[in-house]
Amino acid sequence: MSDKYLINCQQGNDDLEKATVAMIVAGAASAMNSETAMFLTCEAVTMAKKGAADGMQAEGYPAMSDLMEAYFENEGKLWVCPVCAAAHGITEDDLVEGAEIAGAARTIGFVSDGAKILM
Repeated sequence: MSDKYLINCQQGNDDLEKATVAMIVAGAASAMNSETAMFLTCEAVTMAKKGAADGMQAEGYPAMSDLMEAYFENEGKLWVCPVCAAAHGITEDDLVEGAEIAGAARTIGFVSDGAKILM
């Protein structure tokens, strides 16, 4: 059985450095062929919108769009909190390819199945 990891990210443009670090950690886990899911909540859900990651780059860090591209190439999952998405006016149609609306039940199930929480 391979390792499973869950990364929770609450920040987006409101704290781009923390959002970037969360994506770096998620990318590292997925690059190790581990089943990896990133659960976006609060402001972080805005990163899952088509085109939103373009131009997002914390000073001194890789571009968010590059990090997300690598994450998806390594089969990382991007789950968007449905309540948070609705609060930000985001629908399934607004999401980048590879992201999906997925709530607490899926996240809890993933952890119950052995995923380690990294952030």
